[in-house]
Amino acid sequence: MTSNRRSGARGRRRSPKRRGLWLGHVLAGWSLVLMLGATLAVVLYGIHLDRVVRSKFEGQRWALPARVWARPLELYAGRRLSPDQFESELERLNYRAVESPRNPGQYQRLGDRFEVWTRPFRFWDGVEPEHHLNITFADGQVETLTDADGGADPALVRLDAMLIASIYPTHNEDRVLVRRQDLPELLVKTLMAVEDRNFQRHPGVDPKGILRAVVSNLQAGAVVEGASTLTQQLVKNFYLTADRTLERKIKEAYMAVLLELHYSKDEILEAYANEIYLGQDGSRAIHGFGLASQFFFNLPLDELDAPKVALLVGLIQAPSSLDPRRNPEAAKARRDLVLDLMVRDAVISPDEAERAKRAPLGIQDGGGRPAGHYPDFISLVRRQLQRDYRDEDLRSEGLNIFTTLDPVVQAAVERSLSKKLDELERQHRMKAGSLEAAAVVTSVAQGEVLAIAGGREPGYAGFNRALDSVRSIGSLVKPPIYLTALSQPERYTLTTSLSDTPVSLFDGNKRWEPKNYDRRVNGSVQLHSALARSLNLATVNLGLSIGVKNVVDTLYKMGAQRRIRVVPAVLLGAVSMSPLEVAQIYQTIAAGGYRAPLRAIREVVDAQGRPLNRYPLAIEAVVDPRAAYLTTWAMQRVVTHGTAKWLGDQLPKGMTMAGKTGTTDEKRDSWFAGFSGDKVAVVWVGRDDYKPMGLTGGAGALRVWGDFMLALDNEPLPETPPEGVVLVDACGHKNVPYIGNSAKGAARCGGGQGSEARGASSAGDERTTARDESVATEAPVRPPEPPPKPKRTENHFMSDFFDR
Repeated sequence: MTSNRRSGARGRRRSPKRRGLWLGHVLAGWSLVLMLGATLAVVLYGIHLDRVVRSKFEGQRWALPARVWARPLELYAGRRLSPDQFESELERLNYRAVESPRNPGQYQRLGDRFEVWTRPFRFWDGVEPEHHLNITFADGQVETLTDADGGADPALVRLDAMLIASIYPTHNEDRVLVRRQDLPELLVKTLMAVEDRNFQRHPGVDPKGILRAVVSNLQAGAVVEGASTLTQQLVKNFYLTADRTLERKIKEAYMAVLLELHYSKDEILEAYANEIYLGQDGSRAIHGFGLASQFFFNLPLDELDAPKVALLVGLIQAPSSLDPRRNPEAAKARRDLVLDLMVRDAVISPDEAERAKRAPLGIQDGGGRPAGHYPDFISLVRRQLQRDYRDEDLRSEGLNIFTTLDPVVQAAVERSLSKKLDELERQHRMKAGSLEAAAVVTSVAQGEVLAIAGGREPGYAGFNRALDSVRSIGSLVKPPIYLTALSQPERYTLTTSLSDTPVSLFDGNKRWEPKNYDRRVNGSVQLHSALARSLNLATVNLGLSIGVKNVVDTLYKMGAQRRIRVVPAVLLGAVSMSPLEVAQIYQTIAAGGYRAPLRAIREVVDAQGRPLNRYPLAIEAVVDPRAAYLTTWAMQRVVTHGTAKWLGDQLPKGMTMAGKTGTTDEKRDSWFAGFSGDKVAVVWVGRDDYKPMGLTGGAGALRVWGDFMLALDNEPLPETPPEGVVLVDACGHKNVPYIGNSAKGAARCGGGQGSEARGASSAGDERTTARDESVATEAPVRPPEPPPKPKRTENHFMSDFFDR
């Protein structure tokens, strides 16, 4: 029985063969499960990677800096412009002087004749095409503008705008986006020859290409050809890190295949051309061929020749060690290798390659950076932008901001401030560097800010005195006072007799007794003569007669934004403003009583050129244009007969200008504000520590103002009076303007004939005696209610700025 049980147990035991089969089935089952699991993991991982690839490639691929552009130079027959000014503009735009222009960005000058091939440029209102032009100059203006190829002569041509600033992303990447159709075929073919010969045929990875690269590199004894495809390189730069691990390489290959499944070769090539890292400019990373072309050669991408293209493509391998500025020999050796590969793939001929190898590297300093350095103007632009855009939008959305900066005007202002302040310090035996200055130049008709200087040192990004230095304006307040009076033609005309007699006002125990600069009392003077000679007593008596509150109301209408106390001391400039605020007030006079809020921006467009925000010209009639004309006439006599007679003596024949000097107590501030027919300019000179400096408005600020304004092209003041103004020979003067029937009193002349001319030499300049705004008055004067804020529009930047 025992033996039977043993026999049955042995029967139930599996034989080794059966056991092996069973184990095989188990292992096969587990292998299948593992394979299915691995496949599922790969698929799920692929789905994840696919989402990553598509989300970034189809979204905002890059954080693009905002780019700020100056105004474009417009050319047309009759445009006032000298040949030297025109050539300077071409040089600022990096046009190259050649013997015979054949491509955009080239010009030839023969005396007063130019042949120019302009570049195309996309503005806010469309693309300005390239033009091949013949331009002649005569008598300081464009005489002819013709098509050099025999086509229709253009009526007006805009040169490409000059880049003046970039607002970079926080990680300091920079790039200039280039579309696939804008990539030069020479660059594309060279890129294929060096980096990916099978780009158009592989699915993202190229095993044959890897073997071919290994063979080529072994034969050359150096790395001359890359093993990764362009798609793999894009994936590495765009999505991954540069870690040299197997995991990263597998991930890179997987994502490259996914990228090729969803996007065309042209889309991939365009992204690669804009993403590839090609160098470093301090803390700024240079990405993409578009920016690299400007950074290394100061040229647009489509103007590169074979040696320059070869150099850029060669940099892909090792941008740091091949940097042509730091390692020119290594960069040249790599460039020449690339030229050989271009010959191998028939991109260029052997003869072209030999010529290219003899060419210099052609590296230019300063390329790819904004032209010039305009921190004061950019500060104004940024303050206006911050009203409409978030800071992250400015740093990432690739906005193009077209501004009103005129580089010609800006350069003239900067030269004059530096030169004239040095001269004034030497002439008046001051400590070198003790004087500071600020200047603002605007256009009369559009209210556009053409130039700003916040200090004597050009390009210094420090305290911006043009915007932020608030100083007493002295006698610059007088034209608005006379404008207020002349707006009442039934009471006041230019020849009305004013009382230039002492004034004594009390407020408690304080006495206010203003005096004329020369300490004289003139008795009776004509109104226009009182302004020309800047007589304090006549002005105070006039202001008290018309009402201080009415004067303050006029200042608000003309653009003043700060709260102004209604006290008599205002009549002699006891009100503080920045040069920009003063420019707004004088722009209103120059524009005939029409206020155009000062603006620094014309248009903002996105990276695709679509307009985002317009800053149109907004003009408002705020004072009687007839009174503004009469005030301008009187301010012309400030220049020809009064405190600014020095300027009148410098004016060329046929040129007319108007203006007003200003000097504050103890000669702490020297001002001049004035205008021609098309430009308004304001200059302040003084010391940052508020100490007296000994310069009146006529001896200080006027000399700086005249230096740059006389160097610029200006239009004379308009001669035709507005409707309702008649010109009458009266009181010893020809063509005195009167409003309507007020001319009937022209025979009654105050102050005697010729009083203005007699007083000019003794007046010399003026000085206010107001020390602050809390000056005694005859009776307590309640502070005025703050003026109503202007209705917000796209142009009320001045209001927004000064309400802060």
